[in-house]
Amino acid sequence: MQTFFGSVWWLIVTLGLLITFHEYGHYVVARHFGVKVLRFSIGFGRPLWSRRDRHGTEFVVAAIPLGGYVKMLDERESDVAPADLAGAHNRKPVLQRMAIAAAGPAFNLIFAIAALWLMFMVGRPDYQPVIGAPTGIAAASGFQAGDRLLALDAAPVETWSEAIMTIAHSALARRDLQVAVRAADGDTETRTLHLSRLPAGVEGGQALDAVGLSLRPLQIPATVGGLAADGAAAAAGVQAGDRILAINDQPVGGYAEISPLIQEQAATSPTLALRIERDGATLSLPATVRQVPAGDGTTRWVLGIEAPDAHDAVLSHGPLAAVPAALAEAWKSTKTTVSVLKRMITGEVSAKNLSGVITIAQVANSSAQMGMAWFLSFLAVISLNLAILNLLPVPVLDGGHLLYYLIELVKGSPVSERAQIAGQYVGLVLLVAMMGLAFYNDILRLAS
Repeated sequence: MQTFFGSVWWLIVTLGLLITFHEYGHYVVARHFGVKVLRFSIGFGRPLWSRRDRHGTEFVVAAIPLGGYVKMLDERESDVAPADLAGAHNRKPVLQRMAIAAAGPAFNLIFAIAALWLMFMVGRPDYQPVIGAPTGIAAASGFQAGDRLLALDAAPVETWSEAIMTIAHSALARRDLQVAVRAADGDTETRTLHLSRLPAGVEGGQALDAVGLSLRPLQIPATVGGLAADGAAAAAGVQAGDRILAINDQPVGGYAEISPLIQEQAATSPTLALRIERDGATLSLPATVRQVPAGDGTTRWVLGIEAPDAHDAVLSHGPLAAVPAALAEAWKSTKTTVSVLKRMITGEVSAKNLSGVITIAQVANSSAQMGMAWFLSFLAVISLNLAILNLLPVPVLDGGHLLYYLIELVKGSPVSERAQIAGQYVGLVLLVAMMGLAFYNDILRLAS
């Protein structure tokens, strides 16, 4: 239940930020060109809050936070008093109307670059790209446990997340990767990861499983990183930073040994004798563990502790170096998104990879739990995707409006109202179909 409400909350935060920034782009450029803005709405449906400024613009926060809009004065939508004609959107030169339409995606791009810059400044914790025992395609391609990934197709990689994202996108395209590695013995060589051998129809997590690359097992000490407020450990007096030496006189060598040992010992009695080390002193504390659902219909005993931070890499830059790094990361993400979108349209990539609001909510929640830098990285990716999708030449999207204005610029007169209305219906059908497919994919992922 906590995960559900966390997902809902971080979805609202994500959409609220990105939609507000997108619509503010339309608003500020429209005002710059003297267009009268009637309403600036974040969300659709019944207004939950509203106010009107001295220019007559009504600012609204509505009940359904899945979009927003900027309503401008326009003779095509309502009667306009002669005194207000100068502020009508349809009376503005076509280049100005194009700038207003493009401003929303442009502001999403600016937001993404700013979020990435701040992410590099904060520093995103991660892991060294050192692999564990390979399986599947990776094993057949000659990879070995302990290989440190240095570069993918000549692009250097510093962290595991960078590496796995590049591999995942190449797997979608079934494109072989040239991988530079430093082997456990120190030798450097280049190997081909034969992603073209992935079976047809295998997508997403299944494709990565088939690739067979995994992070090396981390040796995490049996140190308490954090405590659940209502957990058994907190009630017993355990503190963050304590090192667990033994449970019921059974020695604990690393953090990974704690849970299996708890399951084994609690099967006899839920009250466990913990031997811990704190500030050089050894203490004995009794803790009564409790059972919680495991998610597969079973239950498990929990002590109520969290693992210590095991990250061994940080992706970070100083204020100046973060600028080109943010631009490069934004360009890289843009190229990847456009490539995947193109392959999805041509059928080279399955539409099963299309994600909807449920997946966005889940990833928003998980990235927020991982810290500010990870959430900023997530916001940047979603903002870039929002910019790209809005630039598609589909009526009802900004790209559709830009297409109409481009036609008007070429032919010297606006597209007929009848053609615009027909386009709006076609665009709405396409948009609803895409959203429906994404929602369907989300439901299938939950069910599986």
